[in-house]
Amino acid sequence: MFGKTQNYRFAGRTVLLFILLTVGWTHAARAVEVQKVVSPGGIEAWFVQDASVPLVSIEFLFRGGAAGDPSGKAGLASMTASLLDEGAGDLDSQAFQGRLQNLSIQLGFRAGYDSFRGSLKTLNRNRDEAVRLLRLAMTEPRFDAEPVQRIRGEVLASLKRRSTRPGYIARRIWQRAVFPDHPYGRPVSGTETTIGAIEVADLRDFAKHHLARDQLLVGVSGDISIAELGPLLDQAFGALPAKAERTPLETASPGAQGATFIVERSVPQSVAVFGLPGLSRSDPDYYTAYVMNHILGGGSFSSWLYEEVREKRGLAYSVYSYLSPREGAPFWMGSVATANARMAQSVELIRAQIQRMRETGVSDEELKNAKLFLNGSFPLQFTSSDRIASILVAMQYHALGVDYLDRRAGYIDGVTRQDIDRLAKRILDVDKLTVTVVGQPEGLKSTSKAPETDS
Repeated sequence: MFGKTQNYRFAGRTVLLFILLTVGWTHAARAVEVQKVVSPGGIEAWFVQDASVPLVSIEFLFRGGAAGDPSGKAGLASMTASLLDEGAGDLDSQAFQGRLQNLSIQLGFRAGYDSFRGSLKTLNRNRDEAVRLLRLAMTEPRFDAEPVQRIRGEVLASLKRRSTRPGYIARRIWQRAVFPDHPYGRPVSGTETTIGAIEVADLRDFAKHHLARDQLLVGVSGDISIAELGPLLDQAFGALPAKAERTPLETASPGAQGATFIVERSVPQSVAVFGLPGLSRSDPDYYTAYVMNHILGGGSFSSWLYEEVREKRGLAYSVYSYLSPREGAPFWMGSVATANARMAQSVELIRAQIQRMRETGVSDEELKNAKLFLNGSFPLQFTSSDRIASILVAMQYHALGVDYLDRRAGYIDGVTRQDIDRLAKRILDVDKLTVTVVGQPEGLKSTSKAPETDS
Protein backbone atom coordinates (compact mmCIF):
# COMPACT_ATOMS: atom_id res chain seq x y z
CA MET A 1 0.00 0.00 0.00
CA PHE A 2 1.34 3.42 -0.84
CA GLY A 3 2.56 5.73 1.96
CA LYS A 4 0.41 8.66 2.92
CA THR A 5 2.94 11.44 2.39
CA GLN A 6 3.87 10.47 -1.20
CA ASN A 7 7.41 10.74 -1.62
CA TYR A 8 11.93 7.82 -5.02
CA ARG A 9 30.26 -4.25 -11.52
CA PHE A 10 28.99 -6.27 -14.02
CA ALA A 11 31.91 -8.65 -13.11
CA GLY A 12 33.00 -11.48 -15.36
CA ARG A 13 31.76 -14.10 -12.94
CA THR A 14 28.19 -12.90 -13.49
CA VAL A 15 28.24 -13.43 -17.25
CA LEU A 16 27.23 -17.08 -16.97
CA LEU A 17 24.34 -16.16 -14.66
CA PHE A 18 22.94 -13.70 -17.16
CA ILE A 19 23.37 -16.10 -20.05
CA LEU A 20 21.18 -18.50 -18.10
CA LEU A 21 18.73 -15.71 -17.32
CA THR A 22 18.63 -14.64 -20.95
CA VAL A 23 17.92 -18.14 -22.19
CA GLY A 24 15.50 -19.17 -19.47
CA TRP A 25 13.75 -15.99 -18.46
CA THR A 26 13.44 -14.47 -21.92
CA HIS A 27 11.43 -17.51 -22.99
CA ALA A 28 9.29 -17.01 -19.89
CA ALA A 29 8.64 -13.38 -20.79
CA ARG A 30 7.70 -14.28 -24.35
CA ALA A 31 5.29 -16.86 -22.96
CA VAL A 32 3.34 -14.04 -21.30
CA GLU A 33 0.23 -13.48 -23.39
CA VAL A 34 -1.08 -9.92 -23.32
CA GLN A 35 -4.74 -9.63 -24.25
CA LYS A 36 -6.92 -6.59 -24.81
CA VAL A 37 -10.22 -6.77 -22.96
CA VAL A 38 -13.05 -4.30 -23.56
CA SER A 39 -15.89 -4.19 -21.05
CA PRO A 40 -19.57 -3.99 -22.03
CA GLY A 41 -19.35 -0.30 -21.15
CA GLY A 42 -16.35 0.29 -23.42
CA ILE A 43 -13.54 0.36 -20.86
CA GLU A 44 -10.34 -1.22 -22.20
CA ALA A 45 -7.74 -3.06 -20.15
CA TRP A 46 -4.61 -4.97 -21.08
CA PHE A 47 -4.66 -8.31 -19.33
CA VAL A 48 -2.33 -11.20 -18.43
CA GLN A 49 -4.06 -14.22 -16.94
CA ASP A 50 -2.23 -16.05 -14.14
CA ALA A 51 -4.10 -18.69 -12.18
CA SER A 52 -1.16 -19.68 -9.98
CA VAL A 53 -2.45 -17.65 -7.01
CA PRO A 54 -6.12 -16.77 -6.33
CA LEU A 55 -5.73 -13.01 -6.49
CA VAL A 56 -6.07 -10.12 -8.91
CA SER A 57 -3.97 -6.98 -9.33
CA ILE A 58 -5.30 -3.89 -11.08
CA GLU A 59 -2.98 -1.02 -11.92
CA PHE A 60 -4.42 2.08 -13.54
CA LEU A 61 -3.34 5.54 -14.61
CA PHE A 62 -5.00 8.81 -15.49
CA ARG A 63 -3.04 11.05 -17.82
CA GLY A 64 -2.28 14.39 -16.20
CA GLY A 65 -0.85 14.81 -12.73
CA ALA A 66 0.89 17.31 -10.48
CA ALA A 67 2.12 19.41 -13.40
CA GLY A 68 -1.50 20.52 -13.71
CA ASP A 69 -1.81 21.74 -10.11
CA PRO A 70 -3.21 25.29 -9.98
CA SER A 71 -0.82 28.15 -9.35
CA GLY A 72 -0.24 28.56 -5.64
CA LYS A 73 -1.55 25.07 -4.85
CA ALA A 74 1.31 22.75 -5.77
CA GLY A 75 0.78 19.42 -4.05
CA LEU A 76 -2.95 19.25 -4.79
CA ALA A 77 -2.75 16.07 -6.90
CA SER A 78 -0.46 14.42 -4.35
CA MET A 79 -2.65 15.37 -1.39
CA THR A 80 -5.76 14.16 -3.21
CA ALA A 81 -4.03 10.82 -3.80
CA SER A 82 -3.37 10.53 -0.07
CA LEU A 83 -7.01 11.18 0.81
CA LEU A 84 -9.05 9.12 -1.65
CA ASP A 85 -8.93 6.04 0.61
CA GLU A 86 -9.54 8.06 3.78
CA GLY A 87 -13.29 7.63 3.64
CA ALA A 88 -15.75 7.32 0.78
CA GLY A 89 -19.49 6.86 0.34
CA ASP A 90 -21.09 5.92 3.67
CA LEU A 91 -17.74 4.83 5.17
CA ASP A 92 -15.71 7.33 7.16
CA SER A 93 -11.92 7.08 7.29
CA GLN A 94 -11.78 4.55 10.11
CA ALA A 95 -14.46 2.34 8.60
CA PHE A 96 -12.96 2.48 5.10
CA GLN A 97 -9.44 1.68 6.30
CA GLY A 98 -10.85 -1.02 8.55
CA ARG A 99 -12.50 -2.75 5.61
CA LEU A 100 -9.23 -2.69 3.66
CA GLN A 101 -7.24 -4.08 6.57
CA ASN A 102 -9.71 -6.76 7.62
CA LEU A 103 -10.01 -8.11 4.08
CA SER A 104 -6.27 -7.78 3.24
CA ILE A 105 -7.06 -5.43 0.35
CA GLN A 106 -4.21 -3.28 -0.89
CA LEU A 107 -5.49 -0.01 -2.32
CA GLY A 108 -3.53 3.17 -2.93
CA PHE A 109 -3.05 6.20 -5.13
CA ARG A 110 -0.05 8.39 -5.99
CA ALA A 111 0.62 11.41 -8.16
CA GLY A 112 3.53 12.14 -10.49
CA TYR A 113 4.15 15.14 -12.67
CA ASP A 114 2.48 13.62 -15.72
CA SER A 115 0.08 11.04 -14.30
CA PHE A 116 -2.17 10.07 -11.42
CA ARG A 117 -1.88 6.36 -10.59
CA GLY A 118 -3.78 3.82 -8.58
CA SER A 119 -3.36 0.22 -7.52
CA LEU A 120 -5.66 -2.50 -6.22
CA LYS A 121 -4.61 -5.99 -5.12
CA THR A 122 -7.05 -8.44 -3.61
CA LEU A 123 -7.72 -12.09 -3.00
CA ASN A 124 -10.47 -13.44 -5.25
CA ARG A 125 -12.79 -14.16 -2.35
CA ASN A 126 -12.82 -10.43 -1.53
CA ARG A 127 -12.80 -9.19 -5.12
CA ASP A 128 -16.31 -7.77 -5.26
CA GLU A 129 -15.86 -5.76 -2.10
CA ALA A 130 -12.40 -4.57 -3.17
CA VAL A 131 -13.80 -3.27 -6.46
CA ARG A 132 -16.67 -1.58 -4.64
CA LEU A 133 -14.24 0.22 -2.36
CA LEU A 134 -12.12 1.28 -5.32
CA ARG A 135 -15.17 2.71 -7.07
CA LEU A 136 -16.25 4.59 -3.96
CA ALA A 137 -12.77 6.03 -3.44
CA MET A 138 -12.68 7.50 -6.94
CA THR A 139 -16.29 8.62 -7.31
CA GLU A 140 -17.51 9.39 -3.77
CA PRO A 141 -14.49 10.49 -1.68
CA ARG A 142 -15.56 12.21 1.53
CA PHE A 143 -12.63 14.53 2.34
CA ASP A 144 -13.85 14.79 5.93
CA ALA A 145 -12.24 17.42 8.17
CA GLU A 146 -10.28 15.02 10.41
CA PRO A 147 -8.43 13.05 7.70
CA VAL A 148 -7.81 16.22 5.68
CA GLN A 149 -6.14 17.91 8.62
CA ARG A 150 -4.25 14.74 9.57
CA ILE A 151 -2.92 14.18 6.06
CA ARG A 152 -2.07 17.88 5.73
CA GLY A 153 -0.08 17.60 8.96
CA GLU A 154 1.73 14.49 7.72
CA VAL A 155 2.64 16.18 4.45
CA LEU A 156 3.91 19.29 6.22
CA ALA A 157 5.97 17.18 8.65
CA SER A 158 7.47 15.25 5.75
CA LEU A 159 8.32 18.45 3.88
CA LYS A 160 10.02 19.83 6.96
CA ARG A 161 12.13 16.68 7.38
CA ARG A 162 13.13 16.63 3.72
CA SER A 163 14.01 20.34 3.70
CA THR A 164 17.18 19.56 5.67
CA ARG A 165 18.34 16.67 3.46
CA PRO A 166 21.07 17.58 0.96
CA GLY A 167 19.72 15.24 -1.73
CA TYR A 168 16.25 16.76 -1.61
CA ILE A 169 17.62 20.31 -1.63
CA ALA A 170 19.85 19.51 -4.61
CA ARG A 171 16.93 18.15 -6.61
CA ARG A 172 14.71 21.12 -5.74
CA ILE A 173 17.35 23.69 -6.69
CA TRP A 174 18.11 21.84 -9.92
CA GLN A 175 14.43 21.70 -10.88
CA ARG A 176 13.88 25.34 -10.02
CA ALA A 177 16.91 26.44 -12.04
CA VAL A 178 16.14 24.33 -15.12
CA PHE A 179 12.36 24.90 -15.09
CA PRO A 180 11.91 28.39 -13.62
CA ASP A 181 8.61 29.09 -15.39
CA HIS A 182 7.27 25.57 -15.86
CA PRO A 183 5.29 23.24 -13.57
CA TYR A 184 8.28 20.87 -13.48
CA GLY A 185 9.98 23.49 -11.35
CA ARG A 186 7.48 22.88 -8.55
CA PRO A 187 7.66 19.85 -6.23
CA VAL A 188 5.01 17.16 -6.70
CA SER A 189 4.38 17.14 -2.96
CA GLY A 190 4.05 20.92 -2.78
CA THR A 191 5.54 23.33 -0.27
CA GLU A 192 4.55 24.40 3.21
CA THR A 193 2.84 27.47 1.77
CA THR A 194 0.94 25.74 -1.03
CA ILE A 195 -0.17 22.78 1.10
CA GLY A 196 -1.58 25.23 3.60
CA ALA A 197 -3.57 26.90 0.82
CA ILE A 198 -5.32 23.75 -0.39
CA GLU A 199 -8.98 23.62 0.61
CA VAL A 200 -11.51 20.78 0.57
CA ALA A 201 -13.16 22.34 -2.47
CA ASP A 202 -9.87 22.02 -4.34
CA LEU A 203 -9.65 18.33 -3.46
CA ARG A 204 -13.21 17.70 -4.61
CA ASP A 205 -12.60 19.62 -7.83
CA PHE A 206 -9.51 17.57 -8.65
CA ALA A 207 -11.27 14.26 -8.09
CA LYS A 208 -14.31 15.34 -10.08
CA HIS A 209 -12.57 16.84 -13.09
CA HIS A 210 -9.33 14.83 -13.44
CA LEU A 211 -10.38 11.22 -12.79
CA ALA A 212 -12.22 10.47 -16.01
CA ARG A 213 -12.54 7.60 -18.44
CA ASP A 214 -11.01 9.38 -21.45
CA GLN A 215 -7.68 9.67 -19.60
CA LEU A 216 -7.75 6.15 -18.12
CA LEU A 217 -5.33 3.29 -18.80
CA VAL A 218 -5.78 -0.07 -17.06
CA GLY A 219 -3.58 -3.15 -16.61
CA VAL A 220 -4.83 -6.34 -14.95
CA SER A 221 -3.03 -9.53 -14.00
CA GLY A 222 -4.19 -12.50 -11.98
CA ASP A 223 -6.65 -15.30 -11.54
CA ILE A 224 -9.67 -14.02 -13.40
CA SER A 225 -11.28 -14.91 -16.72
CA ILE A 226 -11.99 -12.51 -19.58
CA ALA A 227 -15.70 -13.10 -19.07
CA GLU A 228 -15.36 -11.98 -15.43
CA LEU A 229 -13.01 -9.10 -16.14
CA GLY A 230 -15.31 -7.16 -18.46
CA PRO A 231 -18.07 -6.56 -15.89
CA LEU A 232 -15.46 -5.92 -13.19
CA LEU A 233 -14.01 -3.06 -15.24
CA ASP A 234 -17.43 -1.45 -15.49
CA GLN A 235 -18.01 -1.91 -11.77
CA ALA A 236 -14.68 -0.27 -10.95
CA PHE A 237 -14.51 2.53 -13.50
CA GLY A 238 -17.91 2.82 -15.20
CA ALA A 239 -19.20 5.52 -12.86
CA LEU A 240 -16.32 7.90 -13.60
CA PRO A 241 -17.04 10.99 -15.71
CA ALA A 242 -16.65 10.46 -19.44
CA LYS A 243 -14.25 13.35 -20.02
CA ALA A 244 -11.65 15.12 -17.91
CA GLU A 245 -11.00 18.83 -17.72
CA ARG A 246 -7.30 18.81 -18.51
CA THR A 247 -5.14 21.64 -19.80
CA PRO A 248 -2.43 20.30 -22.12
CA LEU A 249 1.06 20.54 -20.64
CA GLU A 250 3.33 22.96 -22.44
CA THR A 251 6.74 21.76 -23.57
CA ALA A 252 9.43 23.18 -21.32
CA SER A 253 12.37 25.23 -22.54
CA PRO A 254 15.12 24.19 -20.11
CA GLY A 255 17.19 26.97 -18.59
CA ALA A 256 20.48 27.17 -16.72
CA GLN A 257 22.26 24.94 -19.22
CA GLY A 258 25.95 24.69 -18.35
CA ALA A 259 25.47 26.30 -14.94
CA THR A 260 26.86 25.05 -11.63
CA PHE A 261 25.06 25.96 -8.42
CA ILE A 262 26.59 25.53 -4.96
CA VAL A 263 24.22 25.59 -1.98
CA GLU A 264 26.19 25.86 1.25
CA ARG A 265 25.15 23.51 4.03
CA SER A 266 27.19 22.47 7.06
CA VAL A 267 27.27 18.75 6.34
CA PRO A 268 30.23 16.34 6.03
CA GLN A 269 29.01 14.91 2.73
CA SER A 270 28.01 16.81 -0.38
CA VAL A 271 25.32 15.65 -2.81
CA ALA A 272 25.24 16.64 -6.47
CA VAL A 273 22.46 16.37 -9.04
CA PHE A 274 23.34 16.78 -12.71
CA GLY A 275 21.49 16.60 -16.00
CA LEU A 276 21.35 17.19 -19.73
CA PRO A 277 18.39 17.46 -22.12
CA GLY A 278 17.52 13.92 -23.23
CA LEU A 279 15.08 11.95 -25.38
CA SER A 280 11.36 11.37 -25.25
CA ARG A 281 10.13 7.79 -24.95
CA SER A 282 8.87 7.95 -28.55
CA ASP A 283 12.20 9.10 -30.00
CA PRO A 284 13.61 6.56 -32.52
CA ASP A 285 16.92 6.72 -30.64
CA TYR A 286 15.39 5.90 -27.25
CA TYR A 287 16.76 2.34 -27.08
CA THR A 288 20.17 3.58 -28.14
CA ALA A 289 20.01 6.02 -25.24
CA TYR A 290 18.86 3.23 -22.94
CA VAL A 291 21.84 1.04 -23.79
CA MET A 292 24.27 3.96 -23.78
CA ASN A 293 23.11 5.09 -20.36
CA HIS A 294 23.51 1.58 -18.96
CA ILE A 295 27.17 1.64 -19.98
CA LEU A 296 27.76 5.23 -18.90
CA GLY A 297 26.04 5.39 -15.54
CA GLY A 298 22.97 3.21 -15.26
CA GLY A 299 24.60 -0.19 -14.98
CA SER A 300 25.22 -0.17 -11.25
CA PHE A 301 28.52 -2.03 -10.71
CA SER A 302 29.26 -2.19 -14.44
CA SER A 303 29.05 1.48 -15.45
CA TRP A 304 31.85 3.85 -16.36
CA LEU A 305 30.81 6.28 -13.62
CA TYR A 306 30.91 3.57 -10.98
CA GLU A 307 34.23 2.20 -12.28
CA GLU A 308 36.01 5.54 -12.54
CA VAL A 309 34.55 7.42 -9.59
CA ARG A 310 34.06 4.73 -6.99
CA GLU A 311 35.84 1.51 -7.92
CA LYS A 312 39.19 2.90 -9.09
CA ARG A 313 39.46 5.92 -6.81
CA GLY A 314 37.01 5.32 -3.96
CA LEU A 315 35.76 8.89 -4.29
CA ALA A 316 32.02 8.50 -3.94
CA TYR A 317 29.54 6.56 -1.86
CA SER A 318 27.09 6.45 -4.76
CA VAL A 319 27.08 7.58 -8.38
CA TYR A 320 24.56 6.78 -11.10
CA SER A 321 22.61 8.12 -14.07
CA TYR A 322 19.20 7.41 -15.61
CA LEU A 323 16.80 8.46 -18.35
CA SER A 324 13.92 10.73 -17.32
CA PRO A 325 11.55 10.84 -20.35
CA ARG A 326 9.01 13.27 -18.93
CA GLU A 327 6.19 14.32 -21.19
CA GLY A 328 7.16 18.00 -21.32
CA ALA A 329 10.96 17.81 -20.94
CA PRO A 330 12.96 14.58 -21.25
CA PHE A 331 16.36 14.59 -19.53
CA TRP A 332 19.39 12.44 -18.89
CA MET A 333 19.94 12.72 -15.15
CA GLY A 334 22.38 11.58 -12.50
CA SER A 335 23.59 12.04 -8.96
CA VAL A 336 26.73 11.58 -6.86
CA ALA A 337 27.27 11.73 -3.10
CA THR A 338 30.70 11.99 -1.45
CA ALA A 339 32.78 13.75 1.16
CA ASN A 340 33.16 17.52 0.71
CA ALA A 341 36.86 17.15 -0.07
CA ARG A 342 36.14 14.70 -2.92
CA MET A 343 33.20 16.32 -4.66
CA ALA A 344 35.19 18.54 -7.04
CA GLN A 345 37.21 15.58 -8.34
CA SER A 346 34.06 13.46 -8.61
CA VAL A 347 32.26 16.07 -10.70
CA GLU A 348 35.31 16.47 -12.92
CA LEU A 349 35.44 12.70 -13.50
CA ILE A 350 31.74 12.63 -14.36
CA ARG A 351 32.29 15.34 -16.94
CA ALA A 352 35.26 13.40 -18.29
CA GLN A 353 33.20 10.22 -18.73
CA ILE A 354 30.46 12.12 -20.56
CA GLN A 355 33.09 13.59 -22.87
CA ARG A 356 34.72 10.16 -23.29
CA MET A 357 31.41 8.67 -24.43
CA ARG A 358 30.95 11.54 -26.89
CA GLU A 359 34.46 11.23 -28.33
CA THR A 360 35.25 7.49 -28.26
CA GLY A 361 31.97 5.63 -27.85
CA VAL A 362 31.86 2.09 -26.48
CA SER A 363 33.70 -1.15 -27.18
CA ASP A 364 32.21 -4.28 -28.72
CA GLU A 365 32.57 -6.07 -25.39
CA GLU A 366 30.83 -3.31 -23.44
CA LEU A 367 27.96 -3.25 -25.90
CA LYS A 368 27.63 -7.04 -25.83
CA ASN A 369 27.56 -7.14 -22.02
CA ALA A 370 25.05 -4.31 -21.80
CA LYS A 371 22.65 -6.08 -24.16
CA LEU A 372 23.11 -9.32 -22.26
CA PHE A 373 22.23 -7.66 -18.98
CA LEU A 374 19.33 -5.54 -20.21
CA ASN A 375 17.64 -8.40 -22.00
CA GLY A 376 18.48 -10.98 -19.35
CA SER A 377 17.30 -8.97 -16.36
CA PHE A 378 14.07 -7.61 -17.82
CA PRO A 379 12.00 -10.81 -17.33
CA LEU A 380 12.85 -10.69 -13.62
CA GLN A 381 10.30 -7.91 -13.39
CA PHE A 382 7.53 -10.44 -14.09
CA THR A 383 7.65 -11.83 -10.56
CA SER A 384 4.29 -10.66 -9.24
CA SER A 385 0.85 -9.84 -10.54
CA ASP A 386 1.09 -6.19 -9.55
CA ARG A 387 4.43 -5.75 -11.35
CA ILE A 388 2.96 -7.32 -14.48
CA ALA A 389 -0.10 -5.08 -14.31
CA SER A 390 2.13 -2.04 -13.89
CA ILE A 391 4.15 -3.01 -16.98
CA LEU A 392 0.91 -3.35 -18.95
CA VAL A 393 -0.04 0.22 -18.01
CA ALA A 394 3.40 1.52 -19.00
CA MET A 395 3.09 -0.22 -22.37
CA GLN A 396 -0.15 1.64 -23.02
CA TYR A 397 1.10 4.96 -21.67
CA HIS A 398 4.08 4.94 -24.04
CA ALA A 399 2.09 3.50 -26.97
CA LEU A 400 4.41 0.49 -27.23
CA GLY A 401 1.86 -1.93 -28.66
CA VAL A 402 0.30 -5.07 -27.25
CA ASP A 403 3.11 -7.21 -28.72
CA TYR A 404 5.89 -5.11 -27.14
CA LEU A 405 7.18 -7.92 -24.95
CA ASP A 406 7.97 -9.94 -28.07
CA ARG A 407 9.74 -7.00 -29.73
CA ARG A 408 11.68 -5.41 -26.85
CA ALA A 409 14.76 -7.65 -27.00
CA GLY A 410 15.06 -6.95 -30.72
CA TYR A 411 15.15 -3.19 -30.12
CA ILE A 412 18.04 -3.59 -27.69
CA ASP A 413 19.88 -6.16 -29.80
CA GLY A 414 19.58 -3.79 -32.76
CA VAL A 415 21.63 -1.02 -31.11
CA THR A 416 25.05 -0.66 -32.73
CA ARG A 417 28.27 1.10 -31.75
CA GLN A 418 27.63 3.51 -34.61
CA ASP A 419 24.21 4.34 -33.15
CA ILE A 420 25.77 5.15 -29.80
CA ASP A 421 28.52 7.25 -31.41
CA ARG A 422 25.90 9.26 -33.28
CA LEU A 423 23.60 9.73 -30.31
CA ALA A 424 26.42 10.67 -27.94
CA LYS A 425 27.38 13.50 -30.25
CA ARG A 426 23.74 14.53 -30.41
CA ILE A 427 22.93 14.80 -26.70
CA LEU A 428 26.08 14.45 -24.56
CA ASP A 429 27.31 18.05 -24.62
CA VAL A 430 29.20 18.47 -21.36
CA ASP A 431 29.15 22.23 -21.78
CA LYS A 432 25.36 22.10 -21.28
CA LEU A 433 25.53 20.01 -18.10
CA THR A 434 23.60 21.61 -15.25
CA VAL A 435 25.01 20.73 -11.82
CA THR A 436 23.67 21.50 -8.35
CA VAL A 437 25.78 20.66 -5.29
CA VAL A 438 24.59 20.91 -1.70
CA GLY A 439 27.21 20.85 1.09
CA GLN A 440 30.61 22.44 1.46
CA PRO A 441 32.45 21.08 -1.59
CA GLU A 442 36.11 22.05 -1.60
CA GLY A 443 37.39 23.46 -4.89
CA LEU A 444 34.00 23.93 -6.54
CA LYS A 445 32.47 27.31 -7.20
CA SER A 446 29.09 28.48 -8.43
CA THR A 447 28.84 29.95 -11.88
CA SER A 448 25.46 31.49 -10.99
CA LYS A 449 23.47 32.29 -7.90
CA ALA A 450 21.21 29.42 -6.90
CA PRO A 451 17.51 30.20 -7.34
CA GLU A 452 15.26 30.54 -4.33
CA THR A 453 12.80 27.76 -3.70
CA ASP A 454 9.28 28.20 -2.40
CA SER A 455 8.83 27.50 1.28
